[in-house]
Amino acid sequence: MRVDLFDFDLPQERIALRPANPRDSARMLVVGDALQDCVMRDFSSFLREGDALVVNDARVIHARLFGYRIRGDNRAGVEATLIERISDSQWRALAKPAKRLNIGERIRFGASDNNACLLGALDAHVAEKGESGEVTLAFDLSGAALDEAIEAMGAMPLPPYIAGKRAADARDESDYQTLFAQRPGAVAAPTAGLHFTPELLAAVTARGASLHRVTLLVGAGTFLPVKVDDTQDHKMHFEYGALSQETADALNETRARGGRIVAVGTTALRCLESAADDGGRLHEFSARTDIFITPGYRFRAVDMLLTNFHLPRSTLFMLVSAFSGLERMQGAYAHAVAAGYRFYSYGDACLLSRA
Repeated sequence: MRVDLFDFDLPQERIALRPANPRDSARMLVVGDALQDCVMRDFSSFLREGDALVVNDARVIHARLFGYRIRGDNRAGVEATLIERISDSQWRALAKPAKRLNIGERIRFGASDNNACLLGALDAHVAEKGESGEVTLAFDLSGAALDEAIEAMGAMPLPPYIAGKRAADARDESDYQTLFAQRPGAVAAPTAGLHFTPELLAAVTARGASLHRVTLLVGAGTFLPVKVDDTQDHKMHFEYGALSQETADALNETRARGGRIVAVGTTALRCLESAADDGGRLHEFSARTDIFITPGYRFRAVDMLLTNFHLPRSTLFMLVSAFSGLERMQGAYAHAVAAGYRFYSYGDACLLSRA
């Protein structure tokens, strides 16, 4: 499909720089045969007894690292955003300035460039170079020691549409983690989960819906616009997903009883759809997935989707257009812009029914 079909105009003032407070006071646009303007506190009223709510338990790490390259006596600043772990000691990263980095070159993160103190420094070398600023960093540490060093020296990796307008601060340490965050390794938040509070979760349970967890370690590629002209030419990024056999069995039983599977976020949806067979039955899953969902895709596992408002020309706007219909989503987004909804990671939500 033509990528320009998924473009739309969004005023900059519609981009949320902070989340709603409290979280469940965010607005929620319900998209079905008609549009309904609601708030997140209304979410449970759209559930039925026996429905299954599926959330992503990924936890965001301090994936943004600052340091300098070492070239003889010369020093030059380097910024790296980790995007995918590929071994105990190696991460794929987006680096600035990537063009000036050479394979084998040493980079020291977490220390000043005057070399006065190396205490707490984290060293790596450039193992590979890819396209569009991608590099593979091989760190001197590995495993849990590397994880601890990244958390100590890195910063919260706010999306570029927020980080370009303000720096990350102490509030983001909690604001950019969901209520369900447990499994570390994500470099972006599963943002639909940011709307939940203990009170909203209690309302969901009181409604008779069950709660289930999957993992999709969200990568920074989720923010990247599609730069090709046709969707078939786009190369999707990989992300690690996991669904336990116990959860798969519970969700299969939900469907067998006539209950609906409600995915909280496109990340949970991508994990579930990656784990489903052609008949819609879910199976245990633990693997990397590059599933790319565009209009024409036949959904197998998910009946409803709670998600945020996404970027123009993004794979996520393509996904929601596949789920609810392109024309319907174009109309919903036009309404959201006109009605002052807040967009992107810290923005408002929409609840979608499957077309």
